[in-house]
Amino acid sequence: MGIEEDFYATIKLKTGEEIFAKVAASEEEDRTMLIISSPIVIFEIKNRSRTVGYKIEPWLKTTKDDMFIINLSDVLTLSESSDIEMIMMYQSYVRQSSREEDNQPRMSRRMGYVSNVTDAKEILEKIFKLS
Repeated sequence: MGIEEDFYATIKLKTGEEIFAKVAASEEEDRTMLIISSPIVIFEIKNRSRTVGYKIEPWLKTTKDDMFIINLSDVLTLSESSDIEMIMMYQSYVRQSSREEDNQPRMSRRMGYVSNVTDAKEILEKIFKLS
């Protein structure tokens, strides 16, 4: 029982998704769970001159969480990665995304009027009718 040492891996889920992440395996009672950190999806992009590049996106785009738990029974295959280029791309992406979160300004009333949809709709309709 306990958590094994972290490693980088490509994970193919039974849903068909392929993700790359820093992984730690955790055994609890009768099942094994994977704790994945900042999972990403990588797309290969080719331009007209056949130059190959990569596009990196977060695995889940609608959350700011960076740690997820996956049941090992949901994994089709897992391949530990020692590919230095892939690991460097991953680490660069994680550093850049954490910097972007730190630099985003917080919403405040000094930025402008903050309202709800109903109030904004009423104000805009009044402006429209007056013009």
